[in-house]
Amino acid sequence: MDINLLSLGTLLLLGFIASFLNAIVGGGGLISLPALMAVGLPPSTAIATNKLANTISNGTSMLTFLRAGKVDVKKIGKVLPFIFIGSLIGAYTVHLVSPAILKPLMLVMLVLVATYTILKKDWGHHAEHKLLTTSKKIAFIVAFAVVGFYDGFFGPGTGSFFIFLLLMMGNDFLQAAGNAKAFNFTSNLAALAMFLSLGEVNFIYGLPMGFVMIFGAILGSKFALKRDTKIMRIIFIVMTCTLIVKNAWDYFGPN
Repeated sequence: MDINLLSLGTLLLLGFIASFLNAIVGGGGLISLPALMAVGLPPSTAIATNKLANTISNGTSMLTFLRAGKVDVKKIGKVLPFIFIGSLIGAYTVHLVSPAILKPLMLVMLVLVATYTILKKDWGHHAEHKLLTTSKKIAFIVAFAVVGFYDGFFGPGTGSFFIFLLLMMGNDFLQAAGNAKAFNFTSNLAALAMFLSLGEVNFIYGLPMGFVMIFGAILGSKFALKRDTKIMRIIFIVMTCTLIVKNAWDYFGPN
């Protein structure tokens, strides 16, 4: 595929913005995936190329949060294999079913996430040490695996869903953001591996976009680490509501 310099320049700018926002509270796919589709990539190739760029971006964010001690490797380590497998299956399913079928469900889930977060005003301000029963642990593992599947299958909003589940487990917003980066990196890596084996990744756009997203991820992670949980909550709500508006327009708006 021949490179289009104007398209590449647009992708670099939007990729930087997407990775900055994604490093803070997730939702960067709201910007990066439509941008890749706008330059003419088929949906499956756009999703695959987005996974390449996001793997680089989320890997950078994860390392930044890890160095700051905001990734609890011991607690989340057992969940990572389930997310990895879920994302692998999701990435393979893209070839069988159109990702558009998930849009109505994703819209409903985002509305529930935003509503719950807005109503619980002090939620996520402080970490809570919750003792989970075996049934709840299994339920959370299944939920994380489902989000992993969604990330491999489509992607936008994955970080927000991971953060929401981590908040329900008792993380504060900063811890949830750090742990979510490890989850997101895992799901991105699994999906990327599947898309690479299927030959769907466009390296001409994906690698430069991923390189620029490194800097957005570093700045976004440092921004998050310097802010308190109240600001993180506000940004999370704004980003989730933006996702709702964007996906509602895509689903209900004129084609």
